[in-house]
Amino acid sequence: MASGGSKVWTVFSLVSALGAAALAKKAIDRSWTIATGKKPPENPADPDVDIWEAVAWAVASGTAIGLARMIAQRRAASYYARSTGHLPPDLRKDHQEA
Repeated sequence: MASGGSKVWTVFSLVSALGAAALAKKAIDRSWTIATGKKPPENPADPDVDIWEAVAWAVASGTAIGLARMIAQRRAASYYARSTGHLPPDLRKDHQEA
């Protein structure tokens, strides 16, 4: 059973990751349009989308969203640690005490 702090961290982490992913999606969509002059592919799996465009979009969007989520969760963990005096339960190393 999760403790109160663990529940708070779970919600805090989820909200920060989702917010970061949404912002990254907007940024990568805008960047793609500026760089290519076209809207990003709606569905890269569609056979009508050129394979190289689909691959480029998957790499660009996946990287941007993954990095944004990681940075947001690291910042959230840092804030959590400053607020509670310890890392969130999921991020503690084995030798750290609660």
